Amino acid sequence: MLVTRDIERTRKAVAAARAAGRRIGFVPTMGALHAAHVSLMEAARRAGDFVVVSIFVNPTQFGPGEDFDAYPRDEGGDLATCENAGVDLVFFPSVAVMYPPGAVTTVHVARLTDTLCGPHRPGHFDGVATVVTKLFNIVQPDAAYFGQKDAQQLAVIRRMTRDLDMPVEIVGCPTVREPDGLAMSSRNAYLDPDQRSQATCLYRALEHARSRIQTGEESAETITTEMRGIVENAGPCRIDYISVVDPASMEPVTRIAGPVLVALAVRIGRTRLIDNMTVDPRERTP
Repeated sequence: MLVTRDIERTRKAVAAARAAGRRIGFVPTMGALHAAHVSLMEAARRAGDFVVVSIFVNPTQFGPGEDFDAYPRDEGGDLATCENAGVDLVFFPSVAVMYPPGAVTTVHVARLTDTLCGPHRPGHFDGVATVVTKLFNIVQPDAAYFGQKDAQQLAVIRRMTRDLDMPVEIVGCPTVREPDGLAMSSRNAYLDPDQRSQATCLYRALEHARSRIQTGEESAETITTEMRGIVENAGPCRIDYISVVDPASMEPVTRIAGPVLVALAVRIGRTRLIDNMTVDPRERTP
């Protein structure tokens, strides 16, 4: 496994792989790698890709007072995880490499970022879109792999790639969960044992929503009200949002007549957790 820290060496390694007839598969990460990240690497390997992983805690997607400085970092552990997963190349740049002095260009995706996490994390998706654009330009992948847990981010990247004519296939991969349903996230490490137990309320609320929708409930307001009760009854928390939205536009729906994305963001202690589930009411539960 090759580890690079500069753009030129990364491009040369990718170009050599492509010249040898390899398809380039790319998994962008912020490190603190866990089984969900590994599932993306495995998806790329199954596709026969030359697998490139980036590890970069991107400062531009963190707002004031967010956890950039505290975000978990484990270079040695991350590199071992990549090697065990059969990754071919790890791009591990510094902030100075990714954002040289004088850089003033950003990428903004309109409308899709106006709902869900957008109002609660101003500038977050501009930071995501900008760094992913830069990484795509550096790595020049044929396919890039992202988890469905970050559904809004996935939608933003799909739209950005399409609108800017980037020749990259965006592959969405299923959310990986702990045995009790909690979606895997690097931020789960912030939770103490009581908070970790409480955090399962997000999945329980989503499962409740799925059951209600698939047994005929059509009111989004009814669904979100019932979900809010489940989350609030689990313990002290702050709910950023609980929403039922169109999976393509991320716009709220009032009547559930087709597939919807049910999404929520909840702060338990100092930890902000997100989760979602796509539900099709045509898949009726007996």
